[in-house]
This record gives sequence, structure tokens and C-alpha cells, in this order.
Amino acid sequence: MAKEILNLQPQSVWKYFYELTQIPRPTFHTGAVSQYLFEEGKRLGLETHRDEVGNVVLRKEAKPGMENKPMITMQAHMDMVPQKNSDTQHDFLTDPIDAYIDGEWVTARGTTLGADNGMGVAMALAVMADNTLENGPLEALFTIDEEVGMGGANALKPGFLKGVLLLNLDSEEEGDLFIGCAGGVDVNVTLHYQEEENTHPADKGLKVQLSGLKGGHSGVEIHLGRGNANKLMARYLKVALNRYGARLAMMEGGNMRNAIPREAQALLSVAADKVEELKKFTDEYQALYRKEFEGIEGSISLVAVEVPAPAKLIPEKIANSLVGALEGCLNGPQSMLQSFPGVVEASTNLSIAIFKEGEVSVQFLVRSSSDSRKMWVASSLESAFLNIGAQVQFDASYSGWQPNPKSKAMDLLIHSYEKIYGKKPAALVMHAGLECGIIQGVMPKMDMVSFGPEIRHPHSPDEKVHIQSVERTYKVLVHAIENL
Repeated sequence: MAKEILNLQPQSVWKYFYELTQIPRPTFHTGAVSQYLFEEGKRLGLETHRDEVGNVVLRKEAKPGMENKPMITMQAHMDMVPQKNSDTQHDFLTDPIDAYIDGEWVTARGTTLGADNGMGVAMALAVMADNTLENGPLEALFTIDEEVGMGGANALKPGFLKGVLLLNLDSEEEGDLFIGCAGGVDVNVTLHYQEEENTHPADKGLKVQLSGLKGGHSGVEIHLGRGNANKLMARYLKVALNRYGARLAMMEGGNMRNAIPREAQALLSVAADKVEELKKFTDEYQALYRKEFEGIEGSISLVAVEVPAPAKLIPEKIANSLVGALEGCLNGPQSMLQSFPGVVEASTNLSIAIFKEGEVSVQFLVRSSSDSRKMWVASSLESAFLNIGAQVQFDASYSGWQPNPKSKAMDLLIHSYEKIYGKKPAALVMHAGLECGIIQGVMPKMDMVSFGPEIRHPHSPDEKVHIQSVERTYKVLVHAIENL
């Protein structure tokens, strides 16, 4: 049961995290959690504000003698990525998250856990609720809709924040400090087509399902070489259509713009005398994918099951063009940062691909530390799909967060890390997007650093947070606040 996490330490942090698991809060559905945060601020006797989109700010007065300290702003986002396994029955709009302890970790049954960024929210609330701390003036900012377009951060207005130092609590690698991050842009592809009648009633239907991939966060885990379900399905379909004469009725894969897609499916119409050959080919490609991703993925499943032949089909030329564009388009890391070895500079993730009922929707999330390279990658994707007659739109573009080597916030956290861990943390730039760059646009003089507990496999149903890491990270946060 989820309540078992209430006995973990620090109890105040886990209490708040448990309460967050009980509130459905997928991106674009944050009304309830925004209200919870607003009411909790009032209950704690804090100065409490909420803007027109639902961002919440709580402010806490300094202890006597600490009034002249710079105000610290803790920041986290209140929404979570709603991902579940295909065999999991869960409604993210109504059902609580079923969190449980698994050895040294807390995870969830069949769904994302929401530690990204619920654990950051819980830590900030625990600090605001603790009247034993020797703190200067404090502020906690909780933003909406970070996971899709960073809508909350983009809606911030000058004057909503008063802090001087911002501690972003949305990082997922314990022991590292982050002082910069990539920007991003959505590339959205649409196409309309007229479905054709299937004029071959003797054909058989084959439902092809690809599953078993790890997926993950397209910023944090894009460099790990994991399979992209949409790319692998397109590769398979290209051969199925051209070698075996199959006709495509439908394809869909992925459902979150910032998650590497784990599953995809397609519906084919196949001549009766080709069905067994195509089934054999499917088995061969399953073996091929398992071999190619050995040591990276688990047990990849690619299966073709006979179903009634589809009545409607995608026109052959359009189907071939779409599959070819998907197979050939850019995906994964495109360049690496020279100043931070091992860190991706630019990448793209083929997040969502849906062809059915006369409509095509394909979505990419392009990330880059360089605005010019970001738009170059986006333009390359645009060219690939304009060539097949699709419409392409760029949305939700945001700039990265540029590192400040003279950051006082970084120095403060380095000192606190050394006290808690006995060693100096690394100061890094991450490829994932954080709200810091956008907030810096509103508060250009605000000094920032990002850190957090160890979270594995965010944006996937395998998401988990390390229990002792939470305790250590909270100690760092408290030490920094008390020793500014």
C-alpha cells in the first residue's frame, strides 16, 4: 500500500509526497494539486499567492537576526508525466498513484511514480512547514505544466517572485549540481488523407504489436542507445509493405512528447498467401531487434496476430511516404558538447506517430544547448516531411539556461554538499530541459542551481526514487538554507 512510505525518513518529506500521490496531477490537469498547495500554504500561515494559470508561491518570514539574508526561492513543478504499462488499468485523471517500497527504492505499480517532480515539491513543502529551521526569508514556487511546453514558467510575470537565489529541485542525479540545461522546440507534423476501401475481401488482417522497450526521458536517457518504438516499427513496416505487398490501415506509437516511445502497433491487410511468410518475417525481426539491442533493452516483443481484414486503408503512396519519412528522419543524439564531455548538445526524439482515420500526427521534441543548432535540427525534420506533402509547425520553443561560472548559488550548494557528503560535487550541464532558463528571462538577476535525489527511469512506468538519497538531498537543502 502507498501508506507504507509514510514511515520513511524524513517523515515530513514522505508525508507530503504521499499526499501528492493521492492527487491526480498529469500535465494540463493540475487544478486539484494547485488548490492543495494553495490551501496548504494558508494552513501553514504562510504568505500565499496564486497567479491566473495556477502557479503557486509561498513565502516564509526570516527568523530573528536572519532578516537581511538574501531570499532563497525553492522551485519545483507540480505536474507529472502520465505513463503506464499496456496491461495496467489506471485512469490518471481520477486514480491515485499506488506507490510502494521495493528494497532501497520507492516505485509505483505499473505507472509513473511522479517523483519527477513531486519529490521536489515535497521537499520544498517540508522546509516551509518546519519552524525549527534557522532560515532567512524563504520562497517556494510551484509551477504547472512543466512536462509539456513549460507552460507555468512561461506564464510567470515580473514581480511574482522576490527571491535572489533559486534552488531548482528538479534534477535526478544525486551528488551532481546542474548549472545549465538545454532548450527545446516541438516539431508537429500533420497530414490529411482520404481512406480507401479495401477491395480485396480475401485478404487477412494482421495486428502487429511492438513492446518491451524501456523508453524513458528523452533528455536524461536519449544518449543510452535505447530503441525508439516508432523508428523500429517504421523499419519493420517498410519491408512489410514493399517485400510482402502488405497495405497499411493504421499505425500508432508513443503518447508523450518528452518520453522515448516504448510501444507501437500497426494494422495491416495482407494477401492470404503471404500471411505465413509475413509472420515468419515478424519473428525474424523480433530476433534481429533483440540482437541489435542486446545489453541495452530487455526482451523486445514484436508479434503479428491475425484479425479481421481492415475495411479501410491508407492510400498506398501516402503510406509508403509516411513510413519512409519515419524511418529516414533524424532521431537521437545529433551532437555532443565539447566543454562538457559526455553531455549531449543536440538531440531529437520521435515521440508520437499516429496514422489513422484520415489523420496523421507526428511529434518530435528537439533539444539543444544552442538555439541555432536546435532550429537547424528542427528545420531538417521539417524538410523530411514537407517533401511528402505534410504540414509542419514549430511550437513551444524555449531557450536553454546558460551556465554562470561565478554563481553564488552554486558555491552555496558546493559547500553544503561537502558538509553532507564529505566530497565536492560535480557542476554539470544537463541535456534535459529545466524551467531555470525561462525563469531567468523573467528574473534576469536571479542566481540559480539545480539538484535533487536519485531518480531512475523518469517518464516511464519503471520510475523509482532512492530512499536514502531523498534523506541526504534534503539534508543538503536544509544546510544550504541555514548557512547562506
